[in-house]
Amino acid sequence: MEKKFVITIGRQLGAGGRALAEELGRRLGVPVYNHEIINEAAKQSGIAAELFEKADEHTSNVTPLGTGIWSFGSMTTPGYINNDTLFAIQSQTIENLADRGSCIFVGRCADYVLREREGVLSVFVTASLEDRVARLCSSCDKSEKECRAWIATTERKRSSYYNYYTFKTWGAAESYDLCLNSSKLGIEGCADVVEKYIGGGKIL
Repeated sequence: MEKKFVITIGRQLGAGGRALAEELGRRLGVPVYNHEIINEAAKQSGIAAELFEKADEHTSNVTPLGTGIWSFGSMTTPGYINNDTLFAIQSQTIENLADRGSCIFVGRCADYVLREREGVLSVFVTASLEDRVARLCSSCDKSEKECRAWIATTERKRSSYYNYYTFKTWGAAESYDLCLNSSKLGIEGCADVVEKYIGGGKIL
C-alpha cells in the first residue's frame, strides 16, 4: 500500500502558491485544501464560516458568538471565542483532513500544525515583487499601486499570524523544507521540483 504524503504550501501574495497547489493536485491526483479548510472547520464546529474568515491571518482577538455555551470536542466556552480558539479548531480540521489521505494544504500554518507527522513536505513559494504585482493586476481590476499596497498589507498580516502561532519566521528559508522562486522556475518548473522530490521517495 502506498504511503500517504502531505504537501503544505506557504506563499507570498502573487507568487502563485495556489496555482502551484492546483497543478500538483492535478499531477498527483490528490485534493487541495485552501478556503475549503474554513468551510470544513465551520461545518465541523457549527460556527459560521464568516467568523473563521474574519479571524483568518489575524492574531488573538475576541469574536462574539452570541449567548449560551458553545462547544467543539473537548473545548467549551460561554458566549465569546477568541482567535486562538478558532485557530485550534482550524488546526484540528487540518489534522482531520490529513487523516483522510494524501493531500495539499495552502497556508493557514499547516506546516506547523502537521509538524510531528511523517511524510510532510513544507514548501514556500516566492517571486520578484514585479512579477507578483503583474500576476495580481492580471487577475483583478486593481491598479499597480493598489496591488503593491495589497501585497504589503497582506504580507504584514501573514507574517504576524505565522510568527505568532508557529514561533518561526514566515518566509525564512529555515522555516521550510523547500523554497521555490516562481519567477525563476515558473509554476510548471516549481511543480516539477516538488513532484521529483516526492517521486524520489524523499518524504515517503
